[in-house]
Amino acid sequence: MMDEREEDDEEEAWLQLRPVEPLPSQCCGSGCSPCVFDLYDRDLARWEAARASKDRSLLRGKESQSCPSKLSPETFLAFRISAMEKLTEDTYRVQFVLPGNSQLGLWPGQHLILRGIVDGLEIQRAYTPISPANAEGYFEVLIKCYPTGLMSRCVESWRAGVTAFWRGPFGGFLYKPNQHGELLMLAAGTGLAPMVPILHSITDNADDETFVTLVGCFKTFEGIYLKPFLEEQARFWNIRTFFVLSQESSPEQLPWSYREKTRFGRLAQDLVEELVGSCRRKPFALVCGSAEFTKDMASCLLRAGLAEDSYFLF
Repeated sequence: MMDEREEDDEEEAWLQLRPVEPLPSQCCGSGCSPCVFDLYDRDLARWEAARASKDRSLLRGKESQSCPSKLSPETFLAFRISAMEKLTEDTYRVQFVLPGNSQLGLWPGQHLILRGIVDGLEIQRAYTPISPANAEGYFEVLIKCYPTGLMSRCVESWRAGVTAFWRGPFGGFLYKPNQHGELLMLAAGTGLAPMVPILHSITDNADDETFVTLVGCFKTFEGIYLKPFLEEQARFWNIRTFFVLSQESSPEQLPWSYREKTRFGRLAQDLVEELVGSCRRKPFALVCGSAEFTKDMASCLLRAGLAEDSYFLF
């Protein structure tokens, strides 16, 4: 039998193996499953079972996942940055390398969780890849930085060759070709991100005849992300693009090709109703932006006649 000192040492050894409860900053707040708190609860239950039976082999389930070979919702994987492009004064397009010619393995519109460490504090945020779902050897994300953002400090320190850690995929909207007659995409700022791979998927597939009406909401014309891509997409027979600029008011200052499809102010009820009414087929709406924008658009869509099962909020 163990003496009292040995028991104390054994107890201390088990306590050192106890999972550490995540900080609130480690939750990205996007409703992912599993969340970091779900993973903590799972690991804590495994630890408690192992401790009760005094069998440390029961902890190996956790250890066996330390070197996974592909993307996992539970385990962060390292990806090397191959390129960074500054799109606006505060937004970056970042490309990461995938081994060989492998694919990331996401459905169009699904997102990943990025882990960063700033001043010793671990933080996690959700970002949606903008590269095509079938892109080989790389993936790209669109990241906006904020003056007081912790993750922003981490991102702004990145350079080509730096490694970042991601887990996923997450997201409840799984796009399928021809599932909806028309998609009405309402996107504000970087809320454009999940719409991009869905557009790629539609226009890269000759058998997908889904109509798309995309409405991008930005502060200024210069602040519109991915203009060349959006202009290219608008040339397809089934894609329409519109823009709403909140901090501009003069169409004369816009290029001719943008004047007829740009409104000024904010996307509100009257324009939402006009957009829904102009759809060529019964629309299914996709909404992504700030929490306030998403809430407002859900309300506008309901008042415009769409049922709750006729839209998805990213």
